[in-house]
Amino acid sequence: MSSTPTGTEREGAPASWEVFLRPRRGLSHQHMGSVRADDADMALGRARDLYVRRGDPLSLWVVRSDAVHAVSPAERDPYFGNARHKPYRYPEQYAPLTGPDERGSDGDHDQ
Repeated sequence: MSSTPTGTEREGAPASWEVFLRPRRGLSHQHMGSVRADDADMALGRARDLYVRRGDPLSLWVVRSDAVHAVSPAERDPYFGNARHKPYRYPEQYAPLTGPDERGSDGDHDQ
């Protein structure tokens, strides 16, 4: 099964794989880098050799680079722009429940 080479891949060169590592419980997977390999098993082996040197990670993922879909910085606003037309999402729309006046008239509790 051969995929169409991207601008960075050469004809006949091994595919690029993105490596994600989950170091411990409670943490999410982190992108570590990439490796080149002919198949998933070889990519896992190379990722293990390159990125799992210390510690005891919980899991290791490899994903073909051409299968990763991402948002570029130029496309940031349509995906991550604030929804100012929905003011209820922002804390400045709400009055605080407690204020400095509710702690005492002079704010001094050492008397």
